[in-house]
Amino acid sequence: MTKNKSPTATGAGALLIIGASLFGGSVAIIPQVQAAPALTSNYGLPDFSELVSQTSPAVVSVRVTKGAVTDRRREGQGLPPGMEPGDPGSEFFRRFGGRPGGGESVPQQGEGSGFIITADGYVLTNAHVVQGADEVIVVLSDKREIKAKVIGADETTDVAVLKLPEKNLPTLKIGDTNALKVGEWVIAIGSPFGFDHTVSAGVVSAKSRSLPNSGYVPFIQTDVAVNPGNSGGPLLNLRGEVVGINSQIYSRSGGYMGLSFAIPIDLAMNVQNQLIAHGKVTRGRLGVTVQSLNQELADSFGLPRPAGALVGAVQPGFVADKAGIKPGDVIMSVNGKAIEDSATLSRIIAEQQPGHDVVLDIIRNGKHTNLELALGEADGDAAMATNGPATSASKPGRLGVVVREIEPQPGQPSGAARGVLVERAEGAAARAGLRPGDIILAVNSTSVHDAHDLKRLIEKAPANVALLVRRDDAEIFIPVRLG
Repeated sequence: MTKNKSPTATGAGALLIIGASLFGGSVAIIPQVQAAPALTSNYGLPDFSELVSQTSPAVVSVRVTKGAVTDRRREGQGLPPGMEPGDPGSEFFRRFGGRPGGGESVPQQGEGSGFIITADGYVLTNAHVVQGADEVIVVLSDKREIKAKVIGADETTDVAVLKLPEKNLPTLKIGDTNALKVGEWVIAIGSPFGFDHTVSAGVVSAKSRSLPNSGYVPFIQTDVAVNPGNSGGPLLNLRGEVVGINSQIYSRSGGYMGLSFAIPIDLAMNVQNQLIAHGKVTRGRLGVTVQSLNQELADSFGLPRPAGALVGAVQPGFVADKAGIKPGDVIMSVNGKAIEDSATLSRIIAEQQPGHDVVLDIIRNGKHTNLELALGEADGDAAMATNGPATSASKPGRLGVVVREIEPQPGQPSGAARGVLVERAEGAAARAGLRPGDIILAVNSTSVHDAHDLKRLIEKAPANVALLVRRDDAEIFIPVRLG
């Protein structure tokens, strides 16, 4: 079964992130398609015809079927299969034929795209294309329909591997995502709305885009027209090499609106190798919650520019905690690789295997320090503790908040509660976005246990501070300009 990636909206007219699938809407070295470079037409524009003719045979349609559901359109009508309410004779069957009540059970069907990467039948597509499928049929360019086996699917990166019981199949050449340039021409081949082997073209708009809930994937952004049904199809450069797997679009309507996103092929191939070898994907994990820095946060922590990943929370007992990482630390590099933002850190750590040793360059209180640790295995984040009842209050001060102290949870020793609860925010705090219900945990990297801690730290703070705040189940730093 295919399905849209979970839509998210932040209000009326908000953009939706959806998967571009249509639903109701060790590997051997093998010969590969060697596509000729795109030609230039008499008008100076690229001509993709030769490129398409050489690469399209390795592009497939992926049709999936999931368990039957009740067709409510026929409920109570007693119509036979294949007859719609407006068909001639439908009134006779509605009155005298069939069973009253209960609609007809029909299978759910969907369609996506994919491409062949080995001559012995391995196919790459999106995980959301085949998620929950009872049957997967791959349709080749010569119209042959072949039942495929799902070798494995990784929801985190949205990559799935299928296997066809065939030999000597056409394949695509794997490209180098690192060599891909912004502004470079690329094309997509797939089955939008079920129209197989549809070609669309555009340019690379950006690289290493981070999307909500997809922190591990540095998406390639293009302006190539990608629509439902394109999911899982290849993004090709003008040398006929696969550089990405078309996966998501930004849309208000559910169709193409100028922004499409592809999974880099190097990341997809790493996932593919693990799925074929082990049936699953393992990733390294630090056990921290991080966020990117803006200029205000950089100023608060005394950094020359907003680079690095700011640690907001550390999972107790996990590898980062044991290595001594603390909230307020800024991770600047991993094994010498510079960290520009939190997404970069997540990707680099996820690419490592559990148990792998890494060296982190960390800025703490304005000073660099190196920490070496062995990564744990990613298995989901631990839940954050909730706050208990409040016991005392303070008056607004330089920060502009009224706070109440938090009592320890049952079983905790006195003084073990962390943070103060914001009852009212005004002035500097309100301008920075603090709101009632937030829990202030720290000022920069210094923990806050009660109202006296907060008052003391704010009184001696410079003009810019960063407050570590727990809001709902997340811990984030919020920059505040005190003046």
